[in-house]
Amino acid sequence: MNSHTVKTIPAGQVQHFIMKRNGWGKRRVLQSVMTAVSALVLASCAAHQQKPAPQGKKQAFQMYDWHGDGIGGNPSVIIYLDQQKAYFYRGKKEVGWTYVATGKPSHPTPSGRFFVKEKNEDKISNLYGKLLDANGDVINSDFNLMKDTLPEGAQFKPARMPYYIRLKDDGVGMHAGPIPRPGSTASHGCIRLPREMAVRFFSNVQVGTPVTIVEQAPKARK
Repeated sequence: MNSHTVKTIPAGQVQHFIMKRNGWGKRRVLQSVMTAVSALVLASCAAHQQKPAPQGKKQAFQMYDWHGDGIGGNPSVIIYLDQQKAYFYRGKKEVGWTYVATGKPSHPTPSGRFFVKEKNEDKISNLYGKLLDANGDVINSDFNLMKDTLPEGAQFKPARMPYYIRLKDDGVGMHAGPIPRPGSTASHGCIRLPREMAVRFFSNVQVGTPVTIVEQAPKARK
């Protein structure tokens, strides 16, 4: 008959062993909790550090448009002073538009219905220009030969008005010229156009072409 040997463990050692195992369990649970919290914090930081989604590019500003080459029909022009825009037509079809710069409040562009009276590709103003001293330096960049007195020793350099289209006997017309702020007035009464569009208008009108200047555009244009 086999005999078995049973080892007896003191009660104090058993209690110590149980407490030790419980301590390991608590540490493991605590470590698991800390690991989970760290993961959440890192994920939150990563979310805050993400770059914002790129926004769409702003549409480039358009100064004018022309699509009238090869299109038939009688030419006409309509200019809206409130918009500072001119529209070119062939018959009833719009074939081009452009920003313009009409007369400042001190020199307003007249409204009404006009007809082209003259075309001059290299017109020189006999009224406005620059005042230069004896050395050729500009004294006054907006000199009016009719209103201002020409000082002794100074010289008057008339303003150029390329691709000039006369509308009135007093000189009001369309021509190439600077447009400092599209949508705002800037001239002494003439209608300035970007050079490329001045060439287009000049080439496509003739003496007698109607040009209508309107104070306000219709709602359909706004």
